[in-house]
Amino acid sequence: MKVLLTGAAGFIGNHLAYRLTKDGFDVVGADNVNAYYSVALKRARLARLSADPRFSFHEIDVADETAFDALCRTTKADVIIHLAAQAGVRYSLENPFAYNHSNLRGHLSVLEAARRTPPRHLLYASSSSVYGANVKTPFCETDRVDEPVSLYGATKKANEVMSTAYGRLFQLPLTGFRFFTVYGPWGRPDMAYWIFTEKMRKGEPIDVFNNGEMARDFTYVDDIVDGLVAAIDQPPSVEDQFHRLFNLGNDTPEPLMKLISLLEENLGVKAIKNFKGMQKGDVQRTWADISKARGILSYNPKTSLEEGIRRTISWRTSTDMVF
Repeated sequence: MKVLLTGAAGFIGNHLAYRLTKDGFDVVGADNVNAYYSVALKRARLARLSADPRFSFHEIDVADETAFDALCRTTKADVIIHLAAQAGVRYSLENPFAYNHSNLRGHLSVLEAARRTPPRHLLYASSSSVYGANVKTPFCETDRVDEPVSLYGATKKANEVMSTAYGRLFQLPLTGFRFFTVYGPWGRPDMAYWIFTEKMRKGEPIDVFNNGEMARDFTYVDDIVDGLVAAIDQPPSVEDQFHRLFNLGNDTPEPLMKLISLLEENLGVKAIKNFKGMQKGDVQRTWADISKARGILSYNPKTSLEEGIRRTISWRTSTDMVF
């Protein structure tokens, strides 16, 4: 089976490409390798795959509809997995037009290309950020998601709505995944666990928002990949109007202060904490109801925060790469 994977140089995309090639899939990766965060890190991720004959890579922007349509036509993939996006809640306050380009135009470009060269199944990344100001926990796929607290979350909700329309209009099987705070080796430098790690290693203070009164459903990257792989051969049907959504989380909201404590333990240093108020665009607590994914995909996250942080810090302290 051939998979066209966007965001192949990204955190989740790179882990997924690695898994798929090991499982015997041919993977055609696409990514624009932009400079939102370290290009060296993205190149290093791609280097992990460069020797695998089952992986090929195209450096293109998926929002370039002509280029991406041509790639779809030549690839004729059985499955498209669209993970490319402009990430980051806080950055959406600084550079909103980047989200219009990558998340809205980019997603539409993928939908249009898939309409013209239909795969058996199109999987795409949404986000737990769509739940926005929702206070009911755990968050369930049937909850209302019309109160975004960030532009990033709003663009991901828009992706879901666009996909619903394309599923109905063109009988294009689409599955969206609301990821919950994904972490692990080869991760993203804009995430709290990475920022804390780098500052603590240097003896610098860390900013702890909402005075530490935060909780996240931290989900180890391998568990996310398990969920995506399980869904490949399970496209939605006419009964689903060719579109459905899954939460992929760990079903365990963990206190922010516990994360910091685990980092201290694994790094062997004490964090210098600079307590601050809540940031704009942030939420106090996330928690994924994963009963739907458990039932349909047999999704079963296995990695505790303790084990996931141990693996992540082991990776980071074993490399001398500067990102």
